[in-house]
Amino acid sequence: MSCTFLASVVALAVASIVPLAARAQGIAAKTKTQAVPRSADGHPDLQGIWTNATVTPMERPAQFAGKLTATDEEATKYEKQNNDNLYGDKRSENAEQDRDHAYNALFFDRGTELARVDGVKRTSLIIDPPDGKLPALTPDAKKRNAARLLAIEQRFDRPQDRPLGERCLLGFGSTSGPPMLPVLYNNNYEIVQTPDTIMILVEMVHDVRYIHMDGRPHLPPNVRQWMGDSIGRWEGDTLVVDTTNFTDKTRFRGSGQNLHVVERFTRVDPGTILYRVTMDDPTTFTKPWTLEYPFLATRGPIYEYACHEGNYAMPDILGGARLSEKTAEGAKNKK
Repeated sequence: MSCTFLASVVALAVASIVPLAARAQGIAAKTKTQAVPRSADGHPDLQGIWTNATVTPMERPAQFAGKLTATDEEATKYEKQNNDNLYGDKRSENAEQDRDHAYNALFFDRGTELARVDGVKRTSLIIDPPDGKLPALTPDAKKRNAARLLAIEQRFDRPQDRPLGERCLLGFGSTSGPPMLPVLYNNNYEIVQTPDTIMILVEMVHDVRYIHMDGRPHLPPNVRQWMGDSIGRWEGDTLVVDTTNFTDKTRFRGSGQNLHVVERFTRVDPGTILYRVTMDDPTTFTKPWTLEYPFLATRGPIYEYACHEGNYAMPDILGGARLSEKTAEGAKNKK
């Protein structure tokens, strides 16, 4: 990695401390009174670059129990505490402990504010169930997930045995979706829209989603894809995207391959797309559940996410496993 490139990365990271979401909120505020742009076919034009960065957690914190929204005073207090923890200087006098941190604050870009919907700040991304918590897992899902986690911990023989995110094959934390969730950084998306297809370019790991708008049916059940098969339609001014045919590899929140996701994109003003998404998988969750939060317009651009070029995790993980095996073998031979 060249020093020039590294300097550029650091400069961009420093700039991200004034997060894209905050800049996007300014864009949205300035354009609030303008009419929603429309494409040539009359539907709302969703094209552009958007960010879903927010410090609103998926599940509602205990301090907001029973409250979907927060007052400005409550929000300011929560945001300050969160931002001090996220963006503050975490260096200590223990150099070894500092090395255990995967990233420093320069590379975080979660935004600095709770997500705002209808002018009020939300306390959780989950809006249903009303308590803002994930539904309970089914007994079968608990067994399946426990076995999967144990298998991951034991799979250190080949890169193919490691999770997709470690292998730079799919963004971690469901950033690519569906559902498309905010994570620690690279929360940007570019939408390109035609009458037949809508493309969503995800900045994280440069994933690409294709939403088919030509009325085709879903793929046959034996055809499975990491991000599923997305079929879209317009319901008034809302884009509804129905996704099925997942594999058993992505496992969103422990879900299985029969996960059914329905997304709704509504451009409420030129600077905001309201995103509502419902997950349904009776083999995993005891009931369906729904998230809602805004995607805000941002200037961009979308940056290349060159994951493999700097993916030291994979050789380090497998190299560490070989060293552990060698150490254990040496100890055994001494006995």
